[in-house]
Amino acid sequence: MSDDEPIQKKEEGGAPEWVVTFGDLMSLLLCFFVLLLSFSETSRAKYKQVAGSLKEAFGIQRKIKVFDSPKGESMIAKDFDKEFNLKPALEEDIASLKFSETEIIRRTKELGQYVDTEVKGNKFIIRLQGETTFDSGKANIRSDMIPILRMVGEILKYAKGDIVIAGHTDNIPIHSSLYPSNLELSIARAVSVTQFLISNGFVQPERVSTMGFGEYRPLAPNDTSIGRAKNRRVEIILTDLFS
Repeated sequence: MSDDEPIQKKEEGGAPEWVVTFGDLMSLLLCFFVLLLSFSETSRAKYKQVAGSLKEAFGIQRKIKVFDSPKGESMIAKDFDKEFNLKPALEEDIASLKFSETEIIRRTKELGQYVDTEVKGNKFIIRLQGETTFDSGKANIRSDMIPILRMVGEILKYAKGDIVIAGHTDNIPIHSSLYPSNLELSIARAVSVTQFLISNGFVQPERVSTMGFGEYRPLAPNDTSIGRAKNRRVEIILTDLFS
């Protein structure tokens, strides 16, 4: 070999040196994305706690469904139920409102001849006349009174406080195997009105007390037909409307 010829380097085996640096970079990126993923996952309890705090802060009354998030899935897409319906939420917000005392009295008076009203201290009394609400000696609500009772129920739904529903009769003795006395008839009629209001969602059961007084608390003397007609009634009493 001539001295003028360049000496050739022997190439060493294995990967180029830059591959090691590239591998380290990939490992760091993997760790970075694992950390991002772990930060993006929120436990269900923590999410519900945060959602509850926001609800209280902004006065939101509607409920929002929260689902378990699968591993690796961001909670952002699960913030609200996709099938959330605005109408029930609005109805729930509206149901939380209450009519003022003046509005309740005004709406009740609009029912006209079908009901009588009276303000007595803190109480507001709505009277359903027995002759128009029930057939003689019966406790089933007449079909033509159902629309009126529904209107009364809508008023009660937005009224504050507890409700007493009390049945009354005149002093004419009743001769019935179903109701041996006026006391039992008065209780049965009060129960019919109570069940109607509760079953149709107008009032909550815990708001209502039901009772019957028979002929023992008359509004008028029983010696005339007009007086007896006034005494046959069911009273719906808002006990603390003006408190």
